[in-house]
Order: sequence, then C-alpha cells, then structure tokens
Amino acid sequence: MIPSFPPTIILRHRKENLKKCSLRGLEERDDMLFFRYPIPDFGDIDFNKYVLLSLDGEELSEKDGDKGVVLIDGTWRYAQKMVENTTEFRDIPRRRLPEGYTTAYPRCQTECPDPEAGLASVEALYVAYSILGRDTTGILDNYHWKKAFLKKNAALLLGSGLA
Repeated sequence: MIPSFPPTIILRHRKENLKKCSLRGLEERDDMLFFRYPIPDFGDIDFNKYVLLSLDGEELSEKDGDKGVVLIDGTWRYAQKMVENTTEFRDIPRRRLPEGYTTAYPRCQTECPDPEAGLASVEALYVAYSILGRDTTGILDNYHWKKAFLKKNAALLLGSGLA
C-alpha cells in the first residue's frame, strides 16, 4: 500500500555525532529522507505538504495526517539556527508535540531549556508518528533507551491510544 503522506524529512547537522545519534539505523527506511545541514539538496520537494516539528506552533494532531514531517536533528545549540538558515523551512507550519512526554536520553547539554521534556530526535519522531497514525514499527529498535522511554511515557501513550 502506498502511503498517503510524503516521506519524513530529517535535516541532520554535519557536526551531529553519529555514534550518539538516536536516529541511527533509520537512514534506509522508505518513509524517511535524510539531508545534511548546512547545504541540503532538497531537489523538488514540495514543502507546502509538510509540517515542522518545533517547540512552538499548534499541537500536532490527526488533522496533520496527510502532511509530511520535517525533523531537525542537531544539538539544542544548533537546532534553531538550522531552521532559521534553511530558506525552505520559513513558511512551513510549526507543530509542537503534546506536553507531558519525558525523555529517557541521558542528556548533559546545558542549552536545553527543559532537559526532561526535550525529547531525543527518535523519541519525538515516535510520538509524532503515533499521533499521526503512522506505523511506528522499527523506529525505536536501535534506540538504547527504548524500554525506559516507553515505560516513562506509558500512561500518555496508552491514555491517548498511541501505544
């Protein structure tokens, strides 16, 4: 069956430490396209069919189900600059995840405004796919903190029908 939504776009910062990257192993999925910042070649992608996962904007919901997702993969220090400096993202609607989800990733960055609520990229992707009704199979398979993340967020995931 052909999906009725565009593939997920992941813009990864060139300095992202791939040994620590939570999205490792997803590069070969058919429903995801990875690009490298600062000079991504997006080709002929129609960004009018996308929403950008962000800390602001409307809450992501089922009504966004036909849209593709843009995910920024970089440290907190780089993420905002990546969005601001990528002209293709200027007019994309921003969508935030519902409040309450907590990360299992053992973060030590000081730039994160709320370390517990700042989800790892793969965690945010999992929650977004769940909200949008997309197949989450395999998304967390290579994530070292998969069990801890699912346990910490079980009530939210089950309570909203996302698990």
